[in-house]
Amino acid sequence: MLADEFGREVTGVRVSLTDRCNFDCVYCHNEGLGDTRGPMDPQDDEMSTDDVVRFLEVAAEFDVDAVKFTGGEPMLRQDLEEIIERTPDEMEVSLTTNGTFLPGRAADLVDAGLERVNVSQDALDPEDFAAVTKSGAYEKVLEGVEAALDAGLDPVKLNMVVFEHTAGYVPEMVDHVAANDGLQLQLIEYMPELTGKPEWNIDIGRVHDWLAERADEIEHREMHDRKRYWVDGGMVEIVDPVENPTFCANCHRVRVTHEGHLKGCLNRNDDLKSMGEMTKPEIREAFRDVVANRVPYYGEYMIQNGDGEWELNEKYIEEYAGV
Repeated sequence: MLADEFGREVTGVRVSLTDRCNFDCVYCHNEGLGDTRGPMDPQDDEMSTDDVVRFLEVAAEFDVDAVKFTGGEPMLRQDLEEIIERTPDEMEVSLTTNGTFLPGRAADLVDAGLERVNVSQDALDPEDFAAVTKSGAYEKVLEGVEAALDAGLDPVKLNMVVFEHTAGYVPEMVDHVAANDGLQLQLIEYMPELTGKPEWNIDIGRVHDWLAERADEIEHREMHDRKRYWVDGGMVEIVDPVENPTFCANCHRVRVTHEGHLKGCLNRNDDLKSMGEMTKPEIREAFRDVVANRVPYYGEYMIQNGDGEWELNEKYIEEYAGV
């Protein structure tokens, strides 16, 4: 197992299979790359089935035991079932999707080896949902969640990005997962520096406080220093990386872009490492390099000074403090 110079072992990978998407969510940062989405048809720059599988086989050599497939919308890849089926057996396989293609495919994905799924759902009202996603597919998403549950993907974790447009929907989403067996809620802190709209940011601490007042139980997870709140039987977890050094101090994941570049940190694009022609020796070398050069904290939150020592980036903190 590879570890960076800060002692963080890499145990998981997050693989983007495409930057294409049938939604146009206003908060989308496309795995930190910005809005690079193009036509809906398959693109020549996407990794092939064999490329993805070859990378996963190398990752397994380094004892990586979990892979999450993402996008764009990964279910636009018609070879998704094959990719999952060919994923090394020792890896737990999960998927992040907007859910619209789960009806009719969820059972096949489970048969191929899918074990967990996250479905993006930012609102419970069709008009509110359309305003955030620029999509009229609200009912199809609900069908997708049901299809995932019927296929045995229990629990289904609903992803909700919390920012100015959606913060008011949090209470009803919490009630929703409490009232429906098999659902959990993951509240994801909005990343202002990746989307170009810092004015949409809210204080995620207020959401923590609100949940803490209502929770019957609070669980603290070591991974990313996350907190889980149990409210009326429903589980709500907050993912809050912004200006949270403890979060990134517990990061054990490397990302892969749809073009076949390794990415050591979501918040950086200056560390992209091509895996070349995707031969196993090239993949091994690139993987080692990316892990060795991972930064310790969230994006530009920590920088190196003239002596090569890591210190707080005061400019970054001042720019986003209180936004």
